[in-house]
Amino acid sequence: MKVSANFIPTLREVPADAVIVSHRLMFRAGMLRKLANGLFAYLPLGLRSFRKVENIIREEMDAIGSLEIKPTVVVPGEIWKESGRWETMGEGLLRVKNRLGADFVVSPTAEEAFTSLVRDELSSYRQLPLSLYQINTKYRDEIRPRYGVMRGREFVMKDAYSFHTDDESLDETYRKMGSAYRRIFKRCGLTVIPVKADSGAMGGSGSEEFMVESEVGDNTLLLCKACDYAANVEKAGCKPDYTVPASIEEAKAAATSVPAIEKIDTPHVKTIEELCGFLKTDAKKFIKTLIYKAVNVELDLNTAPGCSKLERKSPSPGAPAVYPAAFFAVAIRGDLDVNEVKLAALLKAGEVTLAADTDVERFTGAPVGFAGPVGLNSIPVIADETITALNDAVTGALEKDKHYQHAAYGRDFTPWLTADVRIVKAGDRCSVCGGELYEKKGNELGHIFKLGYKYTKSMNVSYLDEDGKSRTPTMGCYGIGLDRTLASVIEEHHDDAGIIWPLTIAPYHVIIVPIKYEGAVKTAADDLAAALERFGVEVLLDDRNERPGVKFNDADLLGIPYRVVVGDKNLSLPQPSVEVKWRSEKENRLVDVSKAAEELAGLVCAELEKLNS
Repeated sequence: MKVSANFIPTLREVPADAVIVSHRLMFRAGMLRKLANGLFAYLPLGLRSFRKVENIIREEMDAIGSLEIKPTVVVPGEIWKESGRWETMGEGLLRVKNRLGADFVVSPTAEEAFTSLVRDELSSYRQLPLSLYQINTKYRDEIRPRYGVMRGREFVMKDAYSFHTDDESLDETYRKMGSAYRRIFKRCGLTVIPVKADSGAMGGSGSEEFMVESEVGDNTLLLCKACDYAANVEKAGCKPDYTVPASIEEAKAAATSVPAIEKIDTPHVKTIEELCGFLKTDAKKFIKTLIYKAVNVELDLNTAPGCSKLERKSPSPGAPAVYPAAFFAVAIRGDLDVNEVKLAALLKAGEVTLAADTDVERFTGAPVGFAGPVGLNSIPVIADETITALNDAVTGALEKDKHYQHAAYGRDFTPWLTADVRIVKAGDRCSVCGGELYEKKGNELGHIFKLGYKYTKSMNVSYLDEDGKSRTPTMGCYGIGLDRTLASVIEEHHDDAGIIWPLTIAPYHVIIVPIKYEGAVKTAADDLAAALERFGVEVLLDDRNERPGVKFNDADLLGIPYRVVVGDKNLSLPQPSVEVKWRSEKENRLVDVSKAAEELAGLVCAELEKLNS
């Protein structure tokens, strides 16, 4: 392919809104253009690399027996109502009506579509396990799309969904998908960090994310310095720095030597920092209590304090019943913070947010800053596990300017639930080996989930088992963002001059740069391009009437792995030669022009074999 016949509108200036490397270089290299905020069009060069990522994913999915299908992007709203996510998905869900007034969804994800398709065809256990995938367009109405295709509104994802008769079968496919993901990212030249993750709105029991390190990453990762433990901060746990009592009775026994709880005056003192100074102690001696509002709570609250009269409804027939809104108190050690993602997962809630000041006063009877678990009966109290070790603590007394001292877990209060709801941070100890944890910023490229029965139950999917009994299949979900994967390759592989493509996803393998595209140089360049193409090598020939410096700069910007310079000087040598240079190397080397095609084809073949092995 000649540059003059291609459409590669390179830019010398960086777009004003491009703040990360991949966004800047994709625009400068003529790979991408913006149609609207969060909406991008791939130009020919970008699309070639995009298709190579797509083909790598397709090959690895096919290799593990997943079958490709192509559902529609616009799907009936009815199936989203069946799953319950029509109401709970929020404003990110683009809902539309057709001319007849029927509801439709522009898919942000495809659980409902795949589950509906399988439901209509599944009848027997003999059809399971079944693994299907698509590579298709998605749309999420992001509030703040940014970083180019790293976080756009429209994007392409590979989604796979598997259906199984039991957890053992699901686990096997889950492992195969994890291995396939590692191969995909290796073939793309990416260094990924697999981490334990929260399942979020997808639901289910277990999940793993595949992250790449990024200074502008949306995720905080916790990694161990001593072992291979890695987790998203949303999911991360750590080794306790305290002794956990085995039971409430043991906690009560530990408090026998502690003075009785006592209410004390704390005028104008309500923050942890102010209390530390006022009582001359440290934050680890305090119980901090925060009031949260949770929406669309699936957890059964029938026995929870203050919840017996809460409204509960099913978003749609077959969907799990939810409480549209409920309030909770969360007690945690004073030096720590609540992990709202863990809290939402615990409550099976669509979202949790700090309650408004008026709600805090309504439930605690006191202004903000004086809440505590002792005597709080109007709403359920959830205690972080750190609270179980506190038997001589300071906490709010549900009264303005009053606190309790000598408060003891088990003796003076018993929470409704106890769970790990803390944010783990750098410096905490690894839950596996006790080593020190450290932080990295990362971007998610892929995510695999064990969904369980969340969608198959709500959408009434069933099959007949060996005994002719009706059963519900369990389900897995496995996604990869193609646009984000492509951008992440550029984030990892670039220098000041431009992109440095891994050969597997480079738009072309070789770029030929004639110093002046005429006469003997033109003949040699054309002959070399034709010979390389016969070997199956993808070639871009820069036939433009431009200065050599412009061509060299563009070759570096585009990131084509091998550059071949053809000029009169080297063709006039006793052994006519061309200059060959690998993109990341500084020095050229001379190669006999008559052997250049065969040598380059061998280099390309060897590099592709190495990356694809």
